[in-house]
Amino acid sequence: QVQLVESGGGLVQPGGSLRLSCAASGTIVSINRMGWYRQAPGKQRDLVATITSGGGGSTFYADSVKGRVTISRDNAKNTVNLQMNTLKPEDTDVYYCHAVITGRDGFVRNYWGQGTQVTVST
Repeated sequence: QVQLVESGGGLVQPGGSLRLSCAASGTIVSINRMGWYRQAPGKQRDLVATITSGGGGSTFYADSVKGRVTISRDNAKNTVNLQMNTLKPEDTDVYYCHAVITGRDGFVRNYWGQGTQVTVST
């Protein structure tokens, strides 16, 4: 069984910064890709950023966060981080870690963390 554990959420003022972290643990052969999504109550879950585990790590960012966030990973530790700067009130959401992982049986599966709250407010 694979678990994703997020940390780093909290309350910040507009213009402030937060660093979210997510660690994957369990029976893992390889992690194909990890990323972050966010979801407000009653809304759909939207992609924030993703990064591949192969090579140097290919990244993708949603238009709403380009230039303000940086996603990074540490393959040896099975972790992914999201550095968020110049935060805006509209960034307020529950942020979810996501991973595409190959298990020992050779199957590729999607996993989700429990979510961590980010609130941007004065």
